[in-house]
Amino acid sequence: MGLIYELTVKAPPGDVIGYDMARLADAMNIKDPARLAVETQGSEGLVTIYPEDPLTDVILPGPEHLTMDSTGRIWVGLHHNGRRTKVRLYDPKSGSAQRMLLFGTTGAGKSTGGQIILAGMKRSGVGVFYSDLKGGQSAPEARGNCDWCVYTQEGAIAQLRTFWNIMKAREIRYAAAGRSKFLMDRPDPLMYIILDEANRLLEKGAPYRDEATFYIKDIGRTGRSLGMGIALFAQAGHLEELGGSDTLRSMLKEGEVILLRWTSNLMRQLVSDGLLPAGQKLAQIPKYAGAVELVSQFDDTEADEDRPGTQGSGYHLSGLHPTARMRFFKVGSEVPTEGLDPEMLALYGDGPHAVLEKESWQDAGEAYAGKLDGIEAYQAACPEKFEEPENGAGGRGRGGGQGARSAPAPMIPASASEPRTASRLNLTDRVLAVLEHTEGEDLDDLEVLAAVNADGGRKVSLGGVRNALRGLRG
Repeated sequence: MGLIYELTVKAPPGDVIGYDMARLADAMNIKDPARLAVETQGSEGLVTIYPEDPLTDVILPGPEHLTMDSTGRIWVGLHHNGRRTKVRLYDPKSGSAQRMLLFGTTGAGKSTGGQIILAGMKRSGVGVFYSDLKGGQSAPEARGNCDWCVYTQEGAIAQLRTFWNIMKAREIRYAAAGRSKFLMDRPDPLMYIILDEANRLLEKGAPYRDEATFYIKDIGRTGRSLGMGIALFAQAGHLEELGGSDTLRSMLKEGEVILLRWTSNLMRQLVSDGLLPAGQKLAQIPKYAGAVELVSQFDDTEADEDRPGTQGSGYHLSGLHPTARMRFFKVGSEVPTEGLDPEMLALYGDGPHAVLEKESWQDAGEAYAGKLDGIEAYQAACPEKFEEPENGAGGRGRGGGQGARSAPAPMIPASASEPRTASRLNLTDRVLAVLEHTEGEDLDDLEVLAAVNADGGRKVSLGGVRNALRGLRG
């Protein structure tokens, strides 16, 4: 590689640096914008000029490097300047699992990034419930390398419900033992539930959207100190496709977030919601890398139409350098293979994967015991959805009717005392119950409203919630 130039730029105090990558590259007579890397923070900026795209080939030194380090992170790729891109699975200082979001548009490289994370989890002794809502096509090599794999929306709901039940069982068991934080392998394994192609479960009109949203939010808020993390891998052009901005705001602000190639609508919402650090800007990632040359109709030269793609390129928004372009490791075979990719299988390794602790098997229930999928898993995990009504009017069939889309009626472990249902609580008590399960998080009024309306009780208004909050503050 030739010379690398680094320029430090600064705007007048109080100004925020803005730029257009294409115009900046043109002003410097640089044909390939991928040779430029720009990082901004308020009025300061760093411009690096490379002789060629520094992220053309990001090669994993060896699968063993995917193992979690002492800080609870796995190495998944590189930034443009050679810094390692690391994703945290566990925080040893706070004793907590993490919330994770990997998203971008179609063809942005989500599946490859997801496979690297899955392989890192297996190699790090993390137990995984994996829902591949692309029918198993996103990561076919994950089968046999995770504790439980499903490929349908019904299976995903069964996994969410089961994971939630395990979380409640751990909560009771840890409280009895005086444990306020999770310690790795003492004695339970770190667990994650991963929803791949999560947009199919959470988009408008999806049959189980409300039910899935309830579990995702409750697991995200409560599961961390119990060693139970949650990750969403999704294609998205707008946050509404992922359950709405209220559902994901806390995950985006505090979780591990990697953004791959995006749409302008998605970027506008990230900025308007304050989900990007103030005063920071991301350079657009094109679909293809390399310089584009103008070719005259009188020129015999053929234009090169076989330009390399930028799959796997993105930004680690929750990292120390959110505006520094990064790329996942290039893994897997160079060309498509017939059947499972042997190089991708090698990424996971031949060793056994972690499984749920025996103490929670009973609470996990039949869906987990049989590693069920589809309507069979949904019925085993959510039997109340299929019970015959007392008036004998018939059951709810396959669970796809309105009953299946309503807020869940969570299963409570046998060792727990029966809780008061939302229908028996007044609004103030329902709001208080939400606040008690947020582990000190700052929720705005809309987030409290969404949580209250997901508890299975009567729908309430924003004004009612605000009145209840004023009363509690008093």
